[in-house]
Amino acid sequence: MEKQQQFVLRSLEERDIRFVRLWFTDVLGFLKSVAVAPAELENAFSEGIGFDGSAIEGFARVYEADMLAKPDPTTFQVLPWRGGSNGTARMFCDILMPDGSPSYADPRHVLKRALGRAAEQGFTFYTHPEVEFFVFKNQPTGGEEPIPVDASGFFDHTAHGIAQDFRRDTITMLEDMGISVEFSHHEGAPGQQEIDLRYADALATADNLMTFRAVVREVALSQDLYASFMPKPFTAWPGSGMHTHVSLFEGDRNVFHEPGAEYQLSKVARSFIAGLLRHAPEITAVTNQWVNSYKRLRGGGEAPAYICWGHNNRSALVRVPMYKPDKGQSARIEFRSLDSACNPYLAYAIILAAGLKGIEEGYELPPGAEDDVWALTDRERRAMGIDPLPASLDEAIQAMENSELVAETLGEHVFEFFLRNKRSEWNEYSLQVTAFERAKMLPVM
Repeated sequence: MEKQQQFVLRSLEERDIRFVRLWFTDVLGFLKSVAVAPAELENAFSEGIGFDGSAIEGFARVYEADMLAKPDPTTFQVLPWRGGSNGTARMFCDILMPDGSPSYADPRHVLKRALGRAAEQGFTFYTHPEVEFFVFKNQPTGGEEPIPVDASGFFDHTAHGIAQDFRRDTITMLEDMGISVEFSHHEGAPGQQEIDLRYADALATADNLMTFRAVVREVALSQDLYASFMPKPFTAWPGSGMHTHVSLFEGDRNVFHEPGAEYQLSKVARSFIAGLLRHAPEITAVTNQWVNSYKRLRGGGEAPAYICWGHNNRSALVRVPMYKPDKGQSARIEFRSLDSACNPYLAYAIILAAGLKGIEEGYELPPGAEDDVWALTDRERRAMGIDPLPASLDEAIQAMENSELVAETLGEHVFEFFLRNKRSEWNEYSLQVTAFERAKMLPVM
């Protein structure tokens, strides 16, 4: 760590960096930032930068407000959109209490704690997210309808298309920051884009996703556009998911792979999937944390609404992608309910915890679903033992509040704050009189 700190300090001088932004995330997944001068950074590495934790969503009560943001030098990157004579860099921070112990409210620490439990069993957790989002011509205010930047559809190629240029500029900026991109393309709805990040350990992926959101918004603003990660902005078109491929490794060995097994899937992988399925209802409030998230899950468009798994089945909650026989290291599973507006630190921590629980308890994997689960009737799904995911944030909260798994993974403080905040969101939403109600009822009542 000392060498990495020295590298950062040298880079500041060599690259004429005038400002360093220290980034961290609140419990709801919103990025926070404080700028420090390079001269203050050596002290920040050794002692951290003090701030008022009570002013940050979910961090602390007023009487225990003092906290420290301690930068992680391994996350140092120059911000490409803050160039010129006043260069700016950023680092992610770990949030500490005044005595130097990790903050119970830091989502990054929640994930690090979950990864530590996996490491005790010899596992490294790798993730690969497919991030969907919308780009609009306008920034909607006051409830007005957003205007998509194009009228294109899935994989459409349009010469000199605005979206194509947008994705190119975004990827260039991401790669300038050391974030590798695997694929990009236009998604199914007008204005909807997808950019897939390369496999990385879950902590690096979560940091990369927070950077990804910032980069996408910066590129949009530079082009007089507006980007949104809202799960479902339109009734008629699919929402934005963040399907995430996951795998566990022991050293260089992918423990999800077993030659000769069905789908080449090991017992460890099967128990991991079983853990995700059994605990799916109670973790959904974390993986899909907004009222609007459930409009996506219940709205079709390949979004999973039912708890099942399948081989190459895109209607299932957990999909086992088509296996490449000569590439055992690529064996993986895809968790499909996540949306791109979640807090990635908490979401990946809870997915890992559910999967590990399945491994530890030796959960048996139920039969897979090979049919389009959306096309089945309720009776057919019940006969197959396929239960629905929570249909609303309210249902998800009720499932989460009795979960020992979620409480243990998030820690008491984050667990209690998250539930309070989500109950408040649901109550506020429930009181709203919508345009749908007025359109249906005013003419006839």
